[in-house]
Amino acid sequence: MDETVKSTIIETVIACAKDLRPSTHIGSKYGGTTFVTDPELPDSVSLLGGVFAYKGHVSVEFSKGADFDDPNGLLEGKGKARRHVKLRSIEDIDTKNVAGFLSQAFA
Repeated sequence: MDETVKSTIIETVIACAKDLRPSTHIGSKYGGTTFVTDPELPDSVSLLGGVFAYKGHVSVEFSKGADFDDPNGLLEGKGKARRHVKLRSIEDIDTKNVAGFLSQAFA
């Protein structure tokens, strides 16, 4: 994946998160950009998710994604709580319902 596309996807997801929940704290952790409710609290309480770049895609991770409404089966992952969507194009931000999942994370 082209680095320019990766950067655009990451910037767009971060902007979407800030638009949906202006009080969200944007941090840098675990090799990516994280979304937390309060940076003073432990991650187990405040980490909502994050966006991470890989060689072939950008992953938007949701700490409690297993609880999300996902009628189209867009979320990936089999863990107890976490789920993610893999974005390989700018269009995937819309087609993979990133704003909808971020809204659920922020609820």
